[in-house]
Amino acid sequence: MTEAPDAFEARLRQIGAERYHDRHPFHARLHGGGCTPDQVRAWVINRYYYQHSIPMKDAAFMSRVEDPDLRRRWRSRIEDHDGTDTNEGGIRRWLRLARAVGLDPDYVASTRGVLPATKFAVDAYVRFVREKTLLEAVAASLTELFAPAIHKDRIAGLLRNYDFADDSSLSYFQNRLKEAPKDVAFGLGWVLDHADTAEKQDAAAAALVFKTDVLWSQLDALDAAYVAPARIPPGAWQPGEGLLDSRAA
Repeated sequence: MTEAPDAFEARLRQIGAERYHDRHPFHARLHGGGCTPDQVRAWVINRYYYQHSIPMKDAAFMSRVEDPDLRRRWRSRIEDHDGTDTNEGGIRRWLRLARAVGLDPDYVASTRGVLPATKFAVDAYVRFVREKTLLEAVAASLTELFAPAIHKDRIAGLLRNYDFADDSSLSYFQNRLKEAPKDVAFGLGWVLDHADTAEKQDAAAAALVFKTDVLWSQLDALDAAYVAPARIPPGAWQPGEGLLDSRAA
């Protein structure tokens, strides 16, 4: 049976309450000041791979959209990350964070030290958006419903617990507090309008579950490589590599 829009929205929000990566122990450690400098750097390096892939994901989505109104509404997501003449963009803001934690931004941008599991998860998300239905692709983006809360907690926790944290280094998260709501409002409304059968609602919910798995698996990989058992895979970042100043190690 097809759920009413408000019931279906509640179902989507419950997925976030149960599965969003703010529940992962690595995030609790990061926000609480329990991460070492190298664990923070590993997070910055690996999260960059996700950040730099988002515009490619959105471009892949737009290449399949025939409705110019939908393309027009979606285009701002690419501009928010890549930047414009008047907007620095999220990718450059993330590289400023990399510099603040002692990493060479050129090294981070090269993605040479990214964990294999991070690459597999993020690349799977890009393929998902390229290959699945438009409804599933938009539904997968709805983790943005839950992002503002984690950004607020992250800003407060990093400012409270780490010397590198200030308005400049955390500008990525501060800007997402302003950018994400418009994306959330449009994406959620579009999914609620287009998931008009039980089968489509199930597909949209499954897409959102998939996206939470993508985010969670990245933190699992970080935790295993740099916390416990601290088994870093071949080719992944080793502490001491890619630093602006070797004394930062």
